[in-house]
Amino acid sequence: MQLLLLSNGHGEDLSGARLGQALQQQGAQVRAVPLVGDGAPYRQADLQVAGRTQSFSTGGLGYASFTGRLKEILQGQVLYLLKRSWRFLRDARRADGIVVVGDVIPVILAWLSGKPVITYLVAYSSHYEGRLRLPWPCGPCLASRRFRAVFSRDALTASDLSQQLGRMVQFLGNPFMEGISAATTSPQQRSVLLLPGSRLPEAQLNLERMLALLEQLPASQQQTSFEAALVRDLGSAALEALARQRGWQLSADASRSDQLVLQRQGLQLRCCWGQFPTLLPQAKVVISMAGTASEQAAGLGIPVLQLAGHGPQFTAGFAEAQRRLLGPAIHCAPGAVDDPATLQASAHLLKQLLALPSTELERYRTEGLQRLGTSGGTSRMARAILDAVMPG
Repeated sequence: MQLLLLSNGHGEDLSGARLGQALQQQGAQVRAVPLVGDGAPYRQADLQVAGRTQSFSTGGLGYASFTGRLKEILQGQVLYLLKRSWRFLRDARRADGIVVVGDVIPVILAWLSGKPVITYLVAYSSHYEGRLRLPWPCGPCLASRRFRAVFSRDALTASDLSQQLGRMVQFLGNPFMEGISAATTSPQQRSVLLLPGSRLPEAQLNLERMLALLEQLPASQQQTSFEAALVRDLGSAALEALARQRGWQLSADASRSDQLVLQRQGLQLRCCWGQFPTLLPQAKVVISMAGTASEQAAGLGIPVLQLAGHGPQFTAGFAEAQRRLLGPAIHCAPGAVDDPATLQASAHLLKQLLALPSTELERYRTEGLQRLGTSGGTSRMARAILDAVMPG
């Protein structure tokens, strides 16, 4: 069976790659068409990617800020999307079925292909407003017979869409929760984990904002263990520039040759690359300006302190949407972006999160399971996809 995976964003590509691996393990031949990113998660999963791909600084079409949308046009992202869409429709002729991971744009393209379609609506949730309002013509497409199965990202959305579409919508789990396990260390041994995001130059600006937050901490909190999970593009040269700019010192980690340490007075931040799956479960609190990584933290019940930025991805609007989506584990101090009073409020909020009682942390874990599910959902979804494409 030949399946074509269609996705439209970094988080969608990550979920699509894990789903593609599970489909191949169950006997399918899988090819991926990422619409707006470079498809790195697919290549890292040894999945074939159709055609040449390109990465953009906004990370995908339609992020909230006007500046982000203007950049999409100036960088040629709209034209690139049209080219990728044509590539998908051409390749779809040889596929037995289409697997959509994303939102309205890939849903429409999949419907136009005329092939059997299975959709994982990772980008939509009823937790945002209580009742999901699908953009037209997403609803009619999903309700059509061409769409053999629809999967949601949480149980509330599955129930809501089942009523709206007049068909069964299932919640089987989220692929991005695979490989992320609960902590094995005691709370006293855990660190504060910084997640500045994955796209440059925004991630570098986000890390600078996080350093400014750490500088606001009282001396009693500066002895806390701080770690940063960084992408490879945010390397030693960028850290050296940040250190000079803010009066920090950058040095090698005496215990790990593949890590660096940023220091300023009593503060010490250990910078790590390629270790996110190991670092996240051991975090006591996460300071985040990332999308999917915040979802993974909330799924484990880890308190998340968000810092809003100027984008193009992680804006105040995006942070508020994440709070509604992910529930009580997500926190964000009120105030204008980069205002000193907002940084001080964020530092105070961090102190509160580090002192949360076990009963509150248990509530976060319970809510995380309800909203994001457990590991194992990927293989269940893969089996359901194969059954839907080739029933009987």
